[in-house]
Amino acid sequence: MQELIDAFTDMREEDTARIARELIDSGTDPLEVLEGARQALEIIGKRFETGEAFIPELLMSGEMMKDISSYAKPRIIQGSVEVAKLGKVVIGTVAGDIHNLGKDIATTMLDINGFDVVDLGVDVPVRTFVDKIREIQPDVVGMSGLLTLAFDAMKETVQAIEAAGLRGSVKIMIGGATVDESIRDYVGADAYAPTAMAGVSLARQWKGIV
Repeated sequence: MQELIDAFTDMREEDTARIARELIDSGTDPLEVLEGARQALEIIGKRFETGEAFIPELLMSGEMMKDISSYAKPRIIQGSVEVAKLGKVVIGTVAGDIHNLGKDIATTMLDINGFDVVDLGVDVPVRTFVDKIREIQPDVVGMSGLLTLAFDAMKETVQAIEAAGLRGSVKIMIGGATVDESIRDYVGADAYAPTAMAGVSLARQWKGIV
């Protein structure tokens, strides 16, 4: 697994894909492989925060994660007993923001951890969030944003959900590199998730799952 993490953080795309496939094909739990990839993503994210990595590395790491996920997820399904989903999640990057890396990682991690996830994409209008919540009645709504202008869009979306009479039926989490507790308070969300796995933990807690 360390070999996978090293290849990933060294941005050796072909080696990363090969090692991940070899691990899964040799019997390693696909969830363990995905966790190793998540750890590598976390390292790259920290490097970005300190100026040691840049946007191209973030984009490439996202593509590598997608590649590993696309190979691992069918094996997870094949090796598991069909069970009911833990809950429903609607997620999207809010209006005015087109960043999708964090959202895509969160979507993947929620999916493989047993949640039925509807990904609305990026630059999602307020009305689309409201309409989709009314349609599928999710347990959790996730809003992502990287730009500071996303904060107002998140707040407007929360207010619209409340105005539509839907606020009491859902828990709302927000995420993004610039999000913190003060932004959560400004937006009116229930919580903020600093990482994708933190988002999974929140969703599980809200569903009463230890």
